[in-house]
Amino acid sequence: MLKDKNNIIPPFSDLPSDRYWIAFSSIESIDSAFIMRLYNYFGDIEAAYNANEREFENIDGLSVKKAQNFVEARKNLDIEKVFNEVEKRSIGFLTFEDENYPQMLKEIYNPPAVLYYKGDLNRINFDKTLAVVGSRKSSTYAKDALKLILSGLKNTDITIVSGLAAGIDTAAHNLAIEFGLKTVGVIASGFDYTYPASNKKLYEDLEREHGVIFSEYYPTFEPLKYRFPQRNRIVSGLSYGTLVAEASLKSGALITANLTLEQGRELMCIPGMITNPNTQGIYKLLKNGATLVTEANDILNTLDWEVQKQQNLDLKSTLELSEDETKVLSHLEVEEKNFDELQTLTNMDVETLLTNLTLLELKGIIKKIDGDRYKREV
Repeated sequence: MLKDKNNIIPPFSDLPSDRYWIAFSSIESIDSAFIMRLYNYFGDIEAAYNANEREFENIDGLSVKKAQNFVEARKNLDIEKVFNEVEKRSIGFLTFEDENYPQMLKEIYNPPAVLYYKGDLNRINFDKTLAVVGSRKSSTYAKDALKLILSGLKNTDITIVSGLAAGIDTAAHNLAIEFGLKTVGVIASGFDYTYPASNKKLYEDLEREHGVIFSEYYPTFEPLKYRFPQRNRIVSGLSYGTLVAEASLKSGALITANLTLEQGRELMCIPGMITNPNTQGIYKLLKNGATLVTEANDILNTLDWEVQKQQNLDLKSTLELSEDETKVLSHLEVEEKNFDELQTLTNMDVETLLTNLTLLELKGIIKKIDGDRYKREV
């Protein structure tokens, strides 16, 4: 039997229901699954918060240990104080019963009881959400492939969802911003922390202009290791489909992919080089039926989305390339090349080739890397 010392049960009050949601979420020793089990049993968050230990014993599947932790923590919890700490930080929140809580997320197993957020929810089209996940130690190839694919969604009403981690997550958010898409970042800590610290500017960009940041954690909760896989269910849960850019056989991206399938959402993968260990998970998923994606239309067809597309102009007319620039660019379609290789292929003299390479760089179409090698950017 649960023991509530002195058998003191907090009295019912006239506090708004959101106070109880926040109070629940401020207790680190419990989680959303525990909160939602109580809420679903009692049908009222205040009744759930104020229930006594005898009532808890009647709830099938309720963790006795977590119930004990909750009863103990509740005694010393100042509901108004923990709520005011959220307001003081200018953090918005959506409780599970809020009408603005994303419907796709409500439908998953173990939805977050509370979603804290920064940014403007009105920016986001929750009817066209695509999760993009991948390795933290992402390859140049994966980032380039992702850029090529997302460029095909440029200036549409699609929202890119990812985890604001290093690697593919960061690339996905930045590419969304570059291509005029809104983006949602889901973090594995409270808002008192920025992880990784290198993404501080990206956090600010999403909050101020380009999207929204979500967290299920009370502001003071640290980015502990076990919270990252918990976060992944929200990334996929917010989305109609998940695009995996890179994934080793043991990776957070593969966890998100499996969650996507469990949630009944569409799973898509970008094929990579078979010599890269970070593609082993990709090919496992593809062999098991994930959709192969090599262009934006593959995503649109898989999710049955219609978007307003820009005029289908070729690159030469869009960017007003000269014949020589077009010729140089044609030899960078497949892979990067160095100056000598390009000179042999184009049969241009040194001065002419240098001039055209410089013009293409200035237009942002190619990029010089590793000394004298050139790669195509668009």
